Amino acid sequence: MKPMYVMALASLFYLPAKAQTFMTRNGKINFYSKTSLEDIRAENRQVVAAIDLGKKTIALTLLQKNFLFEKQLMQDHYNENYIESDKFPKAQFTGTINGNVGTAPGTYKVQISGNLTMHGVTKPVSAPAELELTDGKVTGKADFKVKPSDFDIKIPSLVKDKIASEITVQVVAACTALSK
Repeated sequence: MKPMYVMALASLFYLPAKAQTFMTRNGKINFYSKTSLEDIRAENRQVVAAIDLGKKTIALTLLQKNFLFEKQLMQDHYNENYIESDKFPKAQFTGTINGNVGTAPGTYKVQISGNLTMHGVTKPVSAPAELELTDGKVTGKADFKVKPSDFDIKIPSLVKDKIASEITVQVVAACTALSK
C-alpha cells in the first residue's frame, strides 16, 4: 500500500501547473485629446496583449494604422504627419506587475511599470491598473497620460491648440489562458 501513496504523491509533481500566461489579439486601446477647440478620439481594437501572472509581466503591441478616428482626415494626419506610421508602424509596452495578485477569482489593484516605445522613442511609464481574474481569464485595465513631446512627436503650430499637451490613454485587455 505504501508504494501507491508514494506514486500518487510523485504524480502530483508531474501534473501541469495551472495556466499562468494569458493572451489576446483583440485588446482595446483608446486615446483622447481634449482642448477648447477640438476633441480627438481614436480606438484600436487589435492590440496584442500577454499577461504572465507567474512572472508578473505584461506586454502589449499594436499597429498604429489600426487606430480608427471619428474623421478620416484626423486619421490621415495622425498616421502621416504625427506618428509617421510608415516609418514607426508599432507601439509596444513591456513591463512588470507590482502588487499582489492572488489566484482566486477577484479584482486586484496593482501598479504597472515598464517601457513604452512609440515613434522610435522609449520612455518609462507607470500607472495604477486593475486585474480581474475570472475562470480562465484575466482582464487588465489601466488609464494613463502621455505627452506627444516626450516621444518626439512634432505638432505644427497651426494645429497646436487643437491637440492636448497630454493625451489620455485607456487600455482594456481581456486575455484567455494559454493552454500548455
